[in-house]
Amino acid sequence: MSEDRSATETGSDGLSAAEQRKAVRARYADIATDSATCCGDTGESPCGSDTDDAETYDDRSRSMGYAEDALESVASGANLGLGCGNPTAIASLELGETVLDLGSGAGFDCFLAGQEVGPEGRVVGVDMTPEMVEKARENARENDATNVEFRLGEIEHLPVADGSIDVIISNCVVNLSPDKPQVFADAFRALRPGGRLAISDVVTTAPLSDQVRADPSSVAACVAGASSISALESMLIEAGFENISIEPKADSESFIREWDDERDLSEYVVSATIEARKPVR
Repeated sequence: MSEDRSATETGSDGLSAAEQRKAVRARYADIATDSATCCGDTGESPCGSDTDDAETYDDRSRSMGYAEDALESVASGANLGLGCGNPTAIASLELGETVLDLGSGAGFDCFLAGQEVGPEGRVVGVDMTPEMVEKARENARENDATNVEFRLGEIEHLPVADGSIDVIISNCVVNLSPDKPQVFADAFRALRPGGRLAISDVVTTAPLSDQVRADPSSVAACVAGASSISALESMLIEAGFENISIEPKADSESFIREWDDERDLSEYVVSATIEARKPVR
């Protein structure tokens, strides 16, 4: 049994799965409706303070590896500066592919992926927050993204058919799930044989305190739910993936340090690229 599944069942994290989902859904509903700041309303969580604007989000995205032409190619409103990396940069997307984005938010990565796969390709974004799905659909109209659609659903139970997806991407969302093994198991189900996983997320480099792990704000702010590299590798192997690669990005320390005004979170978490493939058989 993985450490994450055990923690969820025994409650050793201090929050039940329902409490974690409630905290995440409430936080991102606020983000979508502009009633709070990016990932939080205190300036002490990822994504900054209540003075954030489109220019700030673009600056943050540049630090995560997005190119200037990519930022300029998507209409304002889709980029909320929410990620911890650039999954489209590692996905090696090809024309005609079908892409699934776990926790698609306002749709920024989906629109970039839609440009890569072209009109013959297809991108599906899944998010569990109704307000965020509504915002993403509005942004799809603004971007004339006819090959991109958004569906309401949880990443543990994806609203897509078995073996229907070529590539799964995600940007700092898997850590928010209270059942990460189930996320990877359902991702495996959704992928076609030979399909690939290419996500950006945070991983722990040192143990987080029980107080942080039990704090709903820290869970919703992409910190408390982070797993170690070894734990993630075990989950991916258990799900059936092969060619697993998890690479921490040392340069992510620069923006992770900005996530909390009271402590340096780069001492505990770092952004990483997580890649794996479903066997062809």
